[in-house]
Amino acid sequence: MASTTLFDFSLSLFNHQRIKRPKSLLSASGPNPRLVSSINAHLAVTPVTFTFTYPKRRFHVGVRKQYSDQEASDSLLSDVTSQEQFSWSSVILPFLFPALGGLLFGYDIGATSGATISLQSPDLSGITWFNLSAIQLGLVVSGSLYGALVGSLLAFAIADFLGRKQQLIAASLLYVFGGVVTAYAPELGVLLAGRLLYGLGIGLAMHGAPLYIAETCPSQIRGTLVSLKELFIVLGILLGYFVGSFLIDTVGGWRFMYGFSAPVAVLMGFGIWTLPNSPRWLLLRAVQGKGSFQDLKEEAIVSLSKLRGRAPGDKESERQIEETLVSLKSAYADQESEGNFLEVFQGPNLKAFIIGGGLVLFQQITGQPSVLYYAGPILQSAGFSAASDATKVSVVIGLFKLLMTWIAVLKVDDLGRRPLLIGGVSGIALSLVLLSAYYKFLGEFPLVAVGALLLYVGCYQISFGPISWLMVSEVFPLRTRGKGISLAVLTNFASNAVVTFAFSPLKELLGAENLFLLFGAIAILSLLFIIFSIPETKGLSLEDIESKILK
Repeated sequence: MASTTLFDFSLSLFNHQRIKRPKSLLSASGPNPRLVSSINAHLAVTPVTFTFTYPKRRFHVGVRKQYSDQEASDSLLSDVTSQEQFSWSSVILPFLFPALGGLLFGYDIGATSGATISLQSPDLSGITWFNLSAIQLGLVVSGSLYGALVGSLLAFAIADFLGRKQQLIAASLLYVFGGVVTAYAPELGVLLAGRLLYGLGIGLAMHGAPLYIAETCPSQIRGTLVSLKELFIVLGILLGYFVGSFLIDTVGGWRFMYGFSAPVAVLMGFGIWTLPNSPRWLLLRAVQGKGSFQDLKEEAIVSLSKLRGRAPGDKESERQIEETLVSLKSAYADQESEGNFLEVFQGPNLKAFIIGGGLVLFQQITGQPSVLYYAGPILQSAGFSAASDATKVSVVIGLFKLLMTWIAVLKVDDLGRRPLLIGGVSGIALSLVLLSAYYKFLGEFPLVAVGALLLYVGCYQISFGPISWLMVSEVFPLRTRGKGISLAVLTNFASNAVVTFAFSPLKELLGAENLFLLFGAIAILSLLFIIFSIPETKGLSLEDIESKILK
C-alpha cells in the first residue's frame, strides 16, 4: 500500500555511495539481512528515491531496478514504518475547521431541497415573485454550482500566492456574504447574486480544505481524516435536510434555511484564523524567494510544533523541517518534473484522465445532482403531498446516506474499487428504472419512489460518491497529478451545474418518467465503461499503478 509523506516531497540522490542508511532500517543487532539482500539484488547505479515521514520516521525506499541491457522494469518498494508521535488534541482542530468548508457545501445541497419548496409556495414563500419558471428555478438551484466552478478556477490561480489558511479564510467570508445576501434577497436577481457568492466559497473551500488537512496531519491518520472530511459533506447534507424539515411550515422559511449557513461560516473563519499556516506552504515560499528564507523557515518550525502539540521550536520539528527543505530544493531543481497542462492529454496521462475524468463525469450525468437537490419535490410528487412530509423523508434519506458512506469508507480497501463500483452503479441503474416505472404506471405505490430513492442514494454512496475521487487521486502520474486533478474538479463542477440546471426544463419537456429512464440508460453506459475501462488499484502503490496500469 502506497503512503504519502507529511510534506509529499521526494529526494533524489544520484550518487548512491553518499547515501547514509537510515537508522530505522537497522534492528538492535544490526541490518536486516533480508531487506539489505533484497535491495542489493535490485540496485544498480541509478536514481534512488526516498520518501520521508517524520519524526520517528516512516521510510519508503523506492529503488528503480535497472539491468545491464538498460531494460526498464518494476520498482521495488520496501516499507519499514515507525509511527509518528503527536497529540490528538492538537490534531482535531486543524482537521475540524477546514472540514467545516465541506459541511457548508453539503448543507447547501440539503437546504436547497427544502428551500425550493418554500420559495415557490404562494402561502409560505412570503414574497410576490414566488411563481418561478423552470429556468429561474434551475438558476436558483445551480447558482452556487456555477459559483463553485468559477471559484475552482480562481483557486488554482491564487492558491500558492494566498496559502491554504488564507484561502480557507476567504472561503469562509464568501460563505458568510453569500448566505446573508441570499437570506435577505428582496428580488430574484439579488438572490442569484447571493447564490453565486456562496458558490465561490465552495470552490475555494473544496480546493483549500483537502490541501490543508493533507499537509498538516500525521501520515498514519491521513487516510482516516481525508475520509472523514468527505463524511462532513454528508453531515452537511443531513443538517440541511433537518433545518429544512424544521422550517418548512414557516413563512419565508427559505430565508432562514439559507441564512443558517452564515453563523457556521463565521465559526469556520474564526477557527481557521487561529490555526498555523501549512508548514509546506511556508517552505515553498522560502524556496521560491517570496520572503525572508530564515524567517519563513523558523515560522514553519513553530507551525509544525503547534500542529503536533510539542513545545515551540522543538528539536524534532526543526530536524524535520531541515530534511524537508533538502527534499524541496531537490524537487525545485527540475521544474519540468511538474509537467504541463497539455501533457494530461498525451500517452499514459490521457489514459489516466479517461479513467478519472470519465468517473467524475458519469458521477454527475447519471442524475446525482438532480436526485439530491430535488429530493423534496420528488417525494412530494410521489405521494407526500404535504411539504413537511417530503422534507422529513429527506431527513431519512440523509441518515441512510451517512450510513452507506461510512460503510464505503470501511470496505473500500477490503473489497476493492471495481466490485463496489460495479455493484453500486448496477443498483443506481435499477433505482432509476424504478423511478421511471413509478411515474409511468406505479403511481399508486408511493413507497416505490421512496424505496428507489433510498436504493439510489445507498448505491451512489458505496460507488460513485467516494470511489470516483479516490481513483482520481490514484491514477494520475506524478508529473501531471496536480493538473489532472484540477481538470477533474472542473469537469465535476461543470457537469454538476449543467445537470442540475437542465433537470427542471427536461422534466417539463420529457416528463419525469422519460427523464429518469434517460438517466437509467446513462447509468447502464457508465456500468459498461467501468467494466471495460476501470482497473483495480487495491493494494497497489502509486508507482505500481503508473508502471503497470498506465504503461
